[in-house]
Amino acid sequence: MANKGGVPPYTARGRVEGENWQAVADALNARMAARRIGQQALADASGVSVATLRQIQHGAHARRVQNTTLIAIARALGWPDDHLIRVLVGKRVSATPSHTSEHEILAGIGRIEQQLADLGRRLAAVEEIITAGTTNR
Repeated sequence: MANKGGVPPYTARGRVEGENWQAVADALNARMAARRIGQQALADASGVSVATLRQIQHGAHARRVQNTTLIAIARALGWPDDHLIRVLVGKRVSATPSHTSEHEILAGIGRIEQQLADLGRRLAAVEEIITAGTTNR
């Protein structure tokens, strides 16, 4: 059964016949090199552990990898959400999309909103520390 993008859904069941983890590793490593981003920076940007990234980069999967993990990595690298899933199942993908879809734009806005919310929480925490410090004097 395929989702609306024509990509079969991938669940955390481990290896599935027809999946090409080496193709995912090759695409990931090439994009990281092109973007000049290391494992730790990608881990921070995607919320995926360095250990999981390392495992994906080597194309070997003893552990399960969920769609959400592949989506988070794709987003952090500026790809459409389903890019790595499509690579995994052998669907044709473009290294450089010919246009930016409405979905990609909205996803980008969502990431910016999340970053702003994170900054707001951090600023509130700093403000609280400063306020507590001046109250104690």
